Amino acid sequence: MTATPLAAAAIDQLEAEGVDTVIGTAVNPAGLTQAKTVPIRRTNAFADPGLGASPSWHAFAIDQTGIAFTENVGVVGDQRLRIDLSALRIIGDGLAWAPAAFFEQDGAPVSGCSRGTLSRVEAALAAAGIDAVIGHEIEFLLVDPDGGQLPSAGWAQYGLAGVLEHEAFIRDVTSAAAASGVGIEQFHPEYGANQFEISLAPLAPVAAADQLALTRLIIGRAARRHGLRVSLSPAPFAGGVGSGAHQHFSLATSEGPLFSDGTGVEGMTPAGESAMAGVLRGLAEAQGVLCGSIVSGLRMRPGNWAGVYACWGTENREAAVRFVKGGTSNPRGGNVEVKIVDPSANPYFASAAILGLALDGITHKAALPPQITIDPTKLSDSDRRRADILRLPTVQAEAIAALDNSQLLRGILGDPAVDMVVAVRRLEQERYTTLSPEQLADKFRMAWSL
Repeated sequence: MTATPLAAAAIDQLEAEGVDTVIGTAVNPAGLTQAKTVPIRRTNAFADPGLGASPSWHAFAIDQTGIAFTENVGVVGDQRLRIDLSALRIIGDGLAWAPAAFFEQDGAPVSGCSRGTLSRVEAALAAAGIDAVIGHEIEFLLVDPDGGQLPSAGWAQYGLAGVLEHEAFIRDVTSAAAASGVGIEQFHPEYGANQFEISLAPLAPVAAADQLALTRLIIGRAARRHGLRVSLSPAPFAGGVGSGAHQHFSLATSEGPLFSDGTGVEGMTPAGESAMAGVLRGLAEAQGVLCGSIVSGLRMRPGNWAGVYACWGTENREAAVRFVKGGTSNPRGGNVEVKIVDPSANPYFASAAILGLALDGITHKAALPPQITIDPTKLSDSDRRRADILRLPTVQAEAIAALDNSQLLRGILGDPAVDMVVAVRRLEQERYTTLSPEQLADKFRMAWSL
């Protein structure tokens, strides 16, 4: 693949607008955001042929020292990191940003690249006549520059006090996002002290994941300008509610939406029901991709709205898969929210897994089980067994093993992607499984921060 270079006039215009440096970012299997920069006049070279990057970039772990080498990823070889010029955005203070993907030296896509993997899944949906749209949510915690807890005496869940306390930060993020072309639909205090959530405008899958990556960069820069930092850990502090990274998706064909205007349950079409059924039945195998870090299990508890039970329900926030009906209050139509995703996940891989499971469900006409209309935690163990409701594991080793042994997820993501996710997560598990919840939360509070 050869990128169409920016014309000299476009480079001149960027310089005239004060841009002197271009940042290109990629997200690795451990969920780490990696980057290279070039002077503005090197922008086209960053796009093609790209900049050299060791295959070990895929193996870097969240503890800042670990490298999860495998038989196929080591110190030998080189790849090219290429930015997508069509997604280039000016982000202020002399910087522009673009998402990057990995390519081999001969120009072939690296099979384990997360952005490339999501591109393949998006293409597979298109080949089946299905358009997909994803809306990301970002939950994060504001902390002090050393990662310590901020005062919270005036905090109330979803309260105005949080907005007023951090008004300058909120306005800074909102204006920077608008200037960079990021669509923020809402921005509000969350359940936890000094915790916020941003809902992003829905876009096509790759563009949506790119937008999420850019928003995290914007949030991180804004926090630094205000003497703060952002924790993107699923469990910044032990015993807290934790932070999710829920993904909403909707599907449509030339005949219309799959989750609205149908004759099935809650207005779904038969294909919409099968899509949701595919996601639901593959959740346990996909958990290692969606929330598989060493601290993810600290969030996977009832009462955290983390979806610990593999069931679905309309507007049921304790179900792992929440259905949102279309209607006057939801003019975009029905959509499905996957609640177990957390910020430690690579968002490109997570979207690819979710959409791949949905497509598999449609292809095989998967049957949707009855929905759960109450909090599943209120059901007895025997009732959950009768309803075939699985409690998703909180033990990381179980989630990793399920992913490693999943032919379904390997078929969706490819062996190189699954192998690398398993490798980085196993390194975490082998090194840190003996730590207490408090030690885990403290050690990895800033692991995914920018």
